[in-house]
Amino acid sequence: MDISHRVVMTPDIRDEWNKHQSKSARIWLRRMVAKKKLCPCGIAVDNDLWCQIEAIAESDKEREVMVKDLRLVEAAIATDRTVISLDNKVRQSFAKVAVQVDRLKDIIWVNPAQMEEKPLDWLQNGAEPEIERSLGFHKAHN
Repeated sequence: MDISHRVVMTPDIRDEWNKHQSKSARIWLRRMVAKKKLCPCGIAVDNDLWCQIEAIAESDKEREVMVKDLRLVEAAIATDRTVISLDNKVRQSFAKVAVQVDRLKDIIWVNPAQMEEKPLDWLQNGAEPEIERSLGFHKAHN
């Protein structure tokens, strides 16, 4: 909590969060609100991006997985280009399509549960964008 920077939530992200949050996630969000680290963000749906993702997805399952989390990507594009998520499956899917969708290539994606990614060190050091954390790099090296 002391090293987390801020959390951006669109109304859609907040609705999704409310549906699936755990007790610890609820407590974390309350603390973020109390510390004034919650940044509500109203952004319009990027229809062009949605159409690109839907057209490029290799399967209906992959399309479904990405569409479910596309609002996270839109919020990242509108703010600091960073997503922190436990979902490696969707990260892999977005990395695949980043080859064809330039706007995705430099999105930084960090899984806080992957200790080999050293997420706490990264946060403590200012969470600067690092190319090896980007979707474009992730696909190129997997």
